[in-house]
Amino acid sequence: MADEPINEAGPSAGSAPEGAAPEGARRGRGNRGGRSGGNDRPGGGRGRRDDNRRGGPSNEDGGEELIEKLVHINRVSKTVKGGKRFGFAALVVVGDGKGRAGFGHGKAREVPEAISKATAAAKKAMVRVPLREGRTLHHDGTGHFGAGLVYVRSAPQGTGIIAGGPMRAVFESLGVHDVVTKSVGTNNPYNMIRATFEALIDQSSPKSVAQRRGKKIADLLGRGGASANEAEAEAVAVTE
Repeated sequence: MADEPINEAGPSAGSAPEGAAPEGARRGRGNRGGRSGGNDRPGGGRGRRDDNRRGGPSNEDGGEELIEKLVHINRVSKTVKGGKRFGFAALVVVGDGKGRAGFGHGKAREVPEAISKATAAAKKAMVRVPLREGRTLHHDGTGHFGAGLVYVRSAPQGTGIIAGGPMRAVFESLGVHDVVTKSVGTNNPYNMIRATFEALIDQSSPKSVAQRRGKKIADLLGRGGASANEAEAEAVAVTE
């Protein structure tokens, strides 16, 4: 058997001598595109943004807890070329229990997504309603929308919420504890909710009326037959 040839030329051309930097380091791999090779950004990596763009918990409502009431869910369909495409429509009422409430409508292919859309729309459409003693309305009112007609009346303490269907959800989320209502004309939840909010938007407090007319609250309350002392006491109790 012939002896194998001996490579006396020393190390091959491709191998680096001892103590020399690797080829990748000599070519400057650690500085691609002008970026520094070191990880000098706070937090490491490529420096993720913390601007909460991917749907993390937001602070839109100022940290307050809202009462969410699901009023109605309806399955809707759309006829397309290949058949029917089904979806869901949700009606939601949102309130803080302290005189603010709103309603929203959302549609989606799935129920949870429809509810989330309706809740977001309700939060954007919240209105403030003045309450007497934080429990009932200041005066009677009427709301009308479409074929829906609703009557709302203030009630003494201990009456409770006398309302049915969608109207009860509105007053519970609003923070009303004593009220008497009646709905006539339709049982469509959308028209009932809109008519109820029409009646609530027309509510005015003695404080706002006194400011608009340039009078004192006690003067307005005293015209109802109450004595001066009673009117003064009621005027002091009026907060909104």
